[in-house]
Amino acid sequence: MRSTHRSRYYVQCPLDDHIDQWPDDRFWDELKRRLDQKAVDELVTGPSIEKSIAPLRSFVAEPMRFGRMFLAGDAAHIVPPTGAKGLNLAASDVHYLSHALREFMTRNRPPGSTAIGKALARVWKAVRFSWWMTSMLHKFPDEGEFGARIQSRAGLSVSSKAASGVAVENYVGLPF
Repeated sequence: MRSTHRSRYYVQCPLDDHIDQWPDDRFWDELKRRLDQKAVDELVTGPSIEKSIAPLRSFVAEPMRFGRMFLAGDAAHIVPPTGAKGLNLAASDVHYLSHALREFMTRNRPPGSTAIGKALARVWKAVRFSWWMTSMLHKFPDEGEFGARIQSRAGLSVSSKAASGVAVENYVGLPF
């Protein structure tokens, strides 16, 4: 939920679809088809505010800089929406960058070493988690029978207390 009255919904579709092929009625029908009946009964529909077709991709600029300019958020890394890590990573980038800049201003240490390294390590953990979530929750045309069977075995995260803990820790957010 984005607020008490708004939410963001995603429906996987072919990447070569065009947004004009997805009027609101088609979107809501498709979403309802994919949800369980209880969720369908509670779903409140209405006109969409924004629509886009987003590729499920990941990217990391390493190092997280362009010349002397430090990069943060989407300029430094892209994660698929599956893991819900975009805004959290942008905020953590700023957290680490502020520490690096403070070190530079107070101790004349060049920014970018330790703090930016910590930011990058956190980014890679989030990218790995988002990739795992995406591979568990989405079907890909080239995965074949083996990939589909591996995906159906992804229930490890709910059948193992240790795996559940790792999933929860990553989904809720890693500590700084």
